[in-house]
Amino acid sequence: MNFVEELQWRGMIHDLMPGTEEELNKGMATAYVGIDPTADSLHIGHLVSVMILKHFQRCGHRPIALVGGATGMVGDPSGKSLERNLLDEQTLRHNQEAIKAQLSKLLDFDSDAPNAAILVNNYDWMKNFRFLDFIRDVGKLITVNYMMAKDSVKKRFSGEGEGMSFTEFTYQLMQGYDFMYLYQKYDCKLQLGGSDQWGNITTGTELIRRKLGGEAFALTCPLIKKSDGTKFGKTESGNVWLDPRYTSPYKFYQFWLNVSDEDAKSYIKIFTMLDRQTIEALIAEHDAAPHERKLQKRLAEEVTCMVHSREEYEKAVEASAILFGGATADALKHLDEQTLLQVFEGVPQFQVPASVIAAGVNFVDLCGGELQVFPSKGETRKLIQGGGVSLNKEKVSSADRIVTAEDLIAGKYLLVQKGKKNYYLLIVQ
Repeated sequence: MNFVEELQWRGMIHDLMPGTEEELNKGMATAYVGIDPTADSLHIGHLVSVMILKHFQRCGHRPIALVGGATGMVGDPSGKSLERNLLDEQTLRHNQEAIKAQLSKLLDFDSDAPNAAILVNNYDWMKNFRFLDFIRDVGKLITVNYMMAKDSVKKRFSGEGEGMSFTEFTYQLMQGYDFMYLYQKYDCKLQLGGSDQWGNITTGTELIRRKLGGEAFALTCPLIKKSDGTKFGKTESGNVWLDPRYTSPYKFYQFWLNVSDEDAKSYIKIFTMLDRQTIEALIAEHDAAPHERKLQKRLAEEVTCMVHSREEYEKAVEASAILFGGATADALKHLDEQTLLQVFEGVPQFQVPASVIAAGVNFVDLCGGELQVFPSKGETRKLIQGGGVSLNKEKVSSADRIVTAEDLIAGKYLLVQKGKKNYYLLIVQ
């Protein structure tokens, strides 16, 4: 497979340095992507460059994931108007371990293939680099004029934010040195990244040319935005994380399921490994019956299985079915507490004393009495007679139905439903 052609049809190339494709056609090449370890999880914004590394490896080349322990201590000014908070070494080490575990699900680090992925941390070669040595051996190779011409620097000097510290100004030299170090140690001749990284990457190619007389290359992908122009990967509650502690597999699945038709057409190319023929067939099917949302369903399936697992994907589908239709009481009882609360986030909640359930309570008294899930006991009886009310996804067929501890989901919840769309969560405490 041709790596550049593969990325081109997927819409994943923004800038490509001349000669890059010819270099890759010579045989197995090595390329790297830098990942900022400011949190102990990647989010879906990182997933774009990781997918590029995944394609790179699949095309027979060797990917390097560089976790920026040193550069993370400095902060990249690209696309930012303010200085960032700097992290201590202990936090960075913790974050790197967590990121490595996530990357291992997406890239092959462990095989004995010549193109097995490599994980490096630039803190390992920067921590003992003395300041005097750095400014003598690296700083003298790049002029201030050259550095000032970069967009990421110009924007900050032209009044965006509060200017730029010397620390952030040196960032492109540090990133450039990373490229030079990997060029020498691993014969890494290509750096990959988002389009906002073009300035930093080309500083690296320039350092390699001036210091070593070598030739290196750059490829960047577009920054992903939603079709309405808003930022990709953000929801009302913040980033969509790959770590299930921060974004549950259910919410992760829902994010992809709910993207617009236009976004689904581009995301399925960027965030899945499906081939061109399959994707084009899916888009044609979707266009013929958009209301079936086949494209979004396949996108959500592919990405959730890749990042989490097939099992977590199936759980997320089950959880969605509980909220939107034909799920059984059995499926509801299989939900773990965290997913249950996320599925029913925002529905009216009622507190029930544990003693009431322990003794057993008539459904009419429970919902039409003091709790007032429904306005009155009479109203509750009418709903039952009309077949319009369920407990834990099972119709309440008799006004004499007794609710006991055996009905509790996860030992403390009852789900009452009126009609198709009105849910009420009773929490037993």
